[in-house]
Amino acid sequence: MANPLDTKVISKLAEILDKSNLTELEYEDETCRICLTREQNIAPAPAYAPMPQPMPAIVPAAVAPAPVAEAPAPAASDQDFSKHPGAVKSPMVGVVYLSADPNSPNYVKVGDSVAEGDTVCLIEAMKTFNPVKAHKGGKVTNILVSTGDPVEYGEPLVIIE
Repeated sequence: MANPLDTKVISKLAEILDKSNLTELEYEDETCRICLTREQNIAPAPAYAPMPQPMPAIVPAAVAPAPVAEAPAPAASDQDFSKHPGAVKSPMVGVVYLSADPNSPNYVKVGDSVAEGDTVCLIEAMKTFNPVKAHKGGKVTNILVSTGDPVEYGEPLVIIE
C-alpha cells in the first residue's frame, strides 16, 4: 500500500498525465484516493469587432467645391423607396436571395409582370428560406437588392408599379 503523501506515486501519476492527452487522472486504493487534473488551454472564441465606419471626407474651407447649378437626378439606388406604395418590403432580418439556387433564374427581373402572391425573392434567416410574395400585381420596375445582401425588417426589396 502506498502512503497518501508518497511523492513518487504522485510524480508518476503526473508524468502519465503529462504524456497523455488526458485532462484528469484518478488513482484510488483501500487507503487513499489521488485525483490530478490539468487545466485545458482553450483558445478564446474569436471576438467580433464592429465593421469600421468610413471616414468622412475633409474638405478644407479654402478649397470648397464650386456650387452646382442643378443637382443631378438621384439614381434608383439613391431614392428612398421605403414609403413607395409598390414596395415589397422584407418581412424579417436576413439575407436575400433572388433565385432558388445559383443555377436557377431569378424569380423576377425588371420589366416582368407579377401577380399578387407571386414569389419575388427569398429571405434566409436562421438556416430557413422564407419566400417573399408580391402584395399586389403589376410590373417590376426596380430590384433594390442583390443576392447575398443582408436586409433589415421593413427594407424595400422590389418595386411593383
